[in-house]
Amino acid sequence: MSASYDLVVIGAGPAGLSAALTGSELGLRTLLLDEQARVGGQIYRNVDAVTPTAAQLLGADYLHGRTLAQRLANAQLDARCGALAWNIDRDLTVTVLHEGRTLQVRTSQVIAAAGAMERASPLPGWTLPGVMNAGAAQVALKSSGAVPSGRVVLAGAGPLLLLVAVQLLDAGANVAGLVETAPARNRWDALPHLPAALGAPSYLAKGMRMIRRLRRARVAWYREATSLRVDGTERAEALSFTAGGRSQKLAADVVLLHHGVVPNTQISRLLRAEHDWDTAQLAWRPRVDAFGETTHRGLRIAGDAASIAGALAAEASGALAALGAAQAIGRISEAQRDAKALPLLRQLATQMRIRPFLDALYRPPSWLLQPADETIVCRCEEVTAGRIREMARLGCQGPNQTKFFSRCGMGPCQGRMCGITVTQILAAELGRTPEEVGAYRIRAPLKPVPIAAIATLAAQGEEAVPEEAA
Repeated sequence: MSASYDLVVIGAGPAGLSAALTGSELGLRTLLLDEQARVGGQIYRNVDAVTPTAAQLLGADYLHGRTLAQRLANAQLDARCGALAWNIDRDLTVTVLHEGRTLQVRTSQVIAAAGAMERASPLPGWTLPGVMNAGAAQVALKSSGAVPSGRVVLAGAGPLLLLVAVQLLDAGANVAGLVETAPARNRWDALPHLPAALGAPSYLAKGMRMIRRLRRARVAWYREATSLRVDGTERAEALSFTAGGRSQKLAADVVLLHHGVVPNTQISRLLRAEHDWDTAQLAWRPRVDAFGETTHRGLRIAGDAASIAGALAAEASGALAALGAAQAIGRISEAQRDAKALPLLRQLATQMRIRPFLDALYRPPSWLLQPADETIVCRCEEVTAGRIREMARLGCQGPNQTKFFSRCGMGPCQGRMCGITVTQILAAELGRTPEEVGAYRIRAPLKPVPIAAIATLAAQGEEAVPEEAA
């Protein structure tokens, strides 16, 4: 089965919803794909079906997503949930697994709005049962109102760490401690960016409210922590660390880790688009123009998949990408595109004011970027940081060669979890920059799919061959 559209949008979070809605409003025949059962992405997950109790806990920022979901319900476009886009060819043909069937969609404009991923937090014991990313706990709360049982300790740095702590506290969880790892010098590095951040007072006010809530609850709070280790044999039992010049240990049944989020670049890397190393966010990001277009013509990236900026910035980014797509196929003129883009560019600039401040304030500590030798980095193949350093000494020049040396990066996640850490370890060991070392190449399928998905695609190809050419 195949079909053609003017625009295909992958991902139904704030950027993808905004892109699809804008494309539809501009008269583009638009297809919106998302692998989850409902629209909303990670930020607005389950927003159109969340329980009243969970909605109250998650707050107004989360419920803003209902506005987009309601607009989608009345829009003239083809939206398919439970649809996994697992390959995109060079000509932008998108291969999708939907309801057990494989279909191919042809288009000249793709907007990938794959969002962000939590940065890996490789530290001793992070692979034990009972240890997960803080964002995963938030997803469980949004999806089913589930709250971790037992003593919960949160560790890391970033606004999401505080937000999840407050949400779990309000949901009745036993938040036994908050361990922040941001170094003291981060505050000094962030100070020059404070005047610009004051231009986004709502974000700062939200942060102060979260801090006051945690202090009122008398949550044990440690700052500038180092030497983190999750203790336990069969599962997590405690978090050990150093803070205030003293060794500390917090008993824990659940340990939630978080050190910020990074762009999900799997799709842009699949098509070999150019990427740059962001020294502020310590992550790769695709090289895009003002309308989201990458160095691969017709492929556009919107939202946090292009650069971490938050939900409202993602909405503006998605709409801008749709404007670029509409102009590229001749539906609107360049002048019309630019006129419609002005308010969106202003909205985006407003949302970006606080980013340099947050990037500096919550920059991950150097010890996380260069884990101890015994720490597992590649969870899929259980490859340690020491093994990666050994590979560099043996002549490994980049992440893709680690596959030959140790299978590092060859698991089902294709380096999603370990990729950035592997690049940073190799760069340090080889005395090069991350850009010189590079990143893992990505190949289809983007995520694991059943053999039947590939087999049915092959069968369709055979049926399409004329008898005289068979």
